[in-house]
Amino acid sequence: MNLMIQQIINSVGQVLLGKEVEVKLAVTCLLAHGHLLIEDLPGMGKTTLAQCLARVLGLEYERVQFTSDLLPADILGAAIFNRESSSFKFLKGPIFTQVLLADEINRTTPKTQSALLEAMEERQVTIEGQTRPLPEPFFVIATQNPLSQAGTYPLPESQLDRFLMRITLGYPNRATEQQLFKGVDPRKRLQQMEPVIDLPKLAQLQALVDEVNATDQLLDYLQRLVDFTRSDESFSYGLSPRGAMAWLRAGKAWALLNGREHLLPDDIQQVMPSVVGHRVRGVHSHGVNGKLEKRRSLVDHLLTSVDVLAAS
Repeated sequence: MNLMIQQIINSVGQVLLGKEVEVKLAVTCLLAHGHLLIEDLPGMGKTTLAQCLARVLGLEYERVQFTSDLLPADILGAAIFNRESSSFKFLKGPIFTQVLLADEINRTTPKTQSALLEAMEERQVTIEGQTRPLPEPFFVIATQNPLSQAGTYPLPESQLDRFLMRITLGYPNRATEQQLFKGVDPRKRLQQMEPVIDLPKLAQLQALVDEVNATDQLLDYLQRLVDFTRSDESFSYGLSPRGAMAWLRAGKAWALLNGREHLLPDDIQQVMPSVVGHRVRGVHSHGVNGKLEKRRSLVDHLLTSVDVLAAS
């Protein structure tokens, strides 16, 4: 199974050059049945990463470009009246897919953003009183521009909490950018990508995440970390139970990614910035998203303030 995971990482890494850690975090998120939010400046490879993951996993893929005039029905679908049969026929929207790329999600209005809430949490949508299940698996990979850019709407806490992880890609290093200058075209490599696993194998990998063992001592360490976010004066509010469970799932997926069947404190720490950063807020932060530097400072404070071993 570890060989299979490594094939996924290697395949994506051939297109998204120089971003091995970010690719590993994205794969971790998907194995943990989560949704992924990628925040960065335009042109950093956010959309490319989403397309790569869909291709190497062999999953159905739809892309929705979020704009200020996008309506919920443009994502979910709508019932259309058929004059010939004198009845309504439901036309499915792009959300009925296995991988949905919500591109520039914070460029649409809160009303349209909220159309994703039920889908992301319950893997279903309710339209005109009728509940319709979504395909399995169902992954939302959303990209987001920094709030400093014009025409953006901040995601509310309820929306942010639906994302298991939030990552950034950042600028490429010098060696990677020189490869691009010399003619390495990620778009051509993307078109040539083939699936490396099928749906049953993906489901098997996801099931293995739940089987990763976590000792009582490890769970105690995680509990103390969660409690610290709820009690320390640096935090405006702490992690919810859903956030705590998300942290545990992500840690188990990271352990599986590294070929282990048991959870270590390092696994919890490695996924901490991506899982915790967008779920907490400092007492002096402004806006629900906060600045990246402030989120990192809070995570660093959490990491250094809670010992792995409980005080006797």
